[in-house]
Amino acid sequence: MGDRRVLRLIQKWLKAGVSGDGEWSETMEWRKKYAYGDVIIVRYADDFVLGFQHRKEAERFLKQLRERLREYGLELHSDKTRLIEFGRSAAGNRQRDGNGKPETFNFLGFTHICGVIHKTGRFTVKRKTVGKRMAAKLKAIKAELRRRMHEPI
Repeated sequence: MGDRRVLRLIQKWLKAGVSGDGEWSETMEWRKKYAYGDVIIVRYADDFVLGFQHRKEAERFLKQLRERLREYGLELHSDKTRLIEFGRSAAGNRQRDGNGKPETFNFLGFTHICGVIHKTGRFTVKRKTVGKRMAAKLKAIKAELRRRMHEPI
């Protein structure tokens, strides 16, 4: 299912209309589309991650999203947009195909990693602070400590 409050908010967005060139126009069409299998959407501001159960659906969505954004003169950030295999079956599938460990992705300051709970052997998503951010913060702390090194207590 989903959070009813979020679903209601999305319905309001879809019905809200469009403002362009200083003029408001009512939304005449509310597109109802479907995807086979499960779809997960995680959004924060203008960043989002989508999870599709089937790769074919992800490829179809990405193609349609690019076309839709192009209509408004927008495009996806090429460094941030990619299709990866992620989830409980990703490790097994990639090992079977000889591709090594599953890929990771960065979102909201964390690197998300396919993992396994040691005691139960079940899939879990592990999160680590993005390496660049951690290194930058440690460098800033080191510089501040050096600056204060000979100051009186």
